[in-house]
Amino acid sequence: MPDDSGRLIRFDALAMCVAIAFVVLWSSAFVTARIIVAHAPPLMALSARFLISGVIAVALARALGQSWRLVPGQWRAVVIFGLCQNGLYLGLNFIALQWVEASVAVIIAAAMPLIVALLGWLFRGEGVTRLGLAGLIAGFAGVALIMGTRLTGGTDPLGILLCVIGATALAVATMTVREATAGKNLLMIVGLQMLVGSAALAVAGALTETPRVDIVPALILSFAYQIFFPGLAATLMWFWLVGRIGAVRASTYHFLNPFFGVAIAALMLGESVSMLDMIGVAIAALGILAVQLSRTRTQPRV
Repeated sequence: MPDDSGRLIRFDALAMCVAIAFVVLWSSAFVTARIIVAHAPPLMALSARFLISGVIAVALARALGQSWRLVPGQWRAVVIFGLCQNGLYLGLNFIALQWVEASVAVIIAAAMPLIVALLGWLFRGEGVTRLGLAGLIAGFAGVALIMGTRLTGGTDPLGILLCVIGATALAVATMTVREATAGKNLLMIVGLQMLVGSAALAVAGALTETPRVDIVPALILSFAYQIFFPGLAATLMWFWLVGRIGAVRASTYHFLNPFFGVAIAALMLGESVSMLDMIGVAIAALGILAVQLSRTRTQPRV
């Protein structure tokens, strides 16, 4: 398969395996988050998770010789992603997961590439091919079908709104900061982003939540899992993928998120999945894939 410059792109089996592992870890985060918020205040719990993950990441980065003396673009990435991704996106999702099912949250979050493409088209004048336009229509239609069935089934509309705002915040951050996270200080940048998110969430949690924790095995296991797998491992996998195959092609694998998210939620939490849900998931996934494939044809490898 040739890229935009006509060079042959070889099949990268390692990148594919890492990408699928990333998707599984990313999707499983919503299931464990739902367990966490059932036993602890969402913002305080997430702040604690980022504090521990951030300290571990920074300590490892220092042990590997990485510096926290970053260039301005990297500091910009740290602040924007720390606030938008770790604070707004995950913070709003943790709050919403008190009322909505994990499968609903993961499907909305998986629509983030659609939001990026739509915002780029509306506000940046980025071109959209016929395939991309068809993908946008199909992707949002699939999400709307799922949300419609869930709303009629009693899903809290406020929870859905919070998930949508969170996904939009992540899309804005993704558009604002492109390659500022690349370079030899990757692990340090990841850790500092987590600490920024932890500080913001700690303030929000102190102002809005009452400390209450039910220390049960499910909470301990879910909390530890979130720290080391969706928190550290998945983040490093993502940036490794971006460095190896480029951000656009790496993002193509997002089309698998709705499938894995719904499947993991059904298996681990016993969430019900209707035929309309499966149809909506398939339509949304195909829409996401179409949008990402259209971008690989119009953008060079980054």
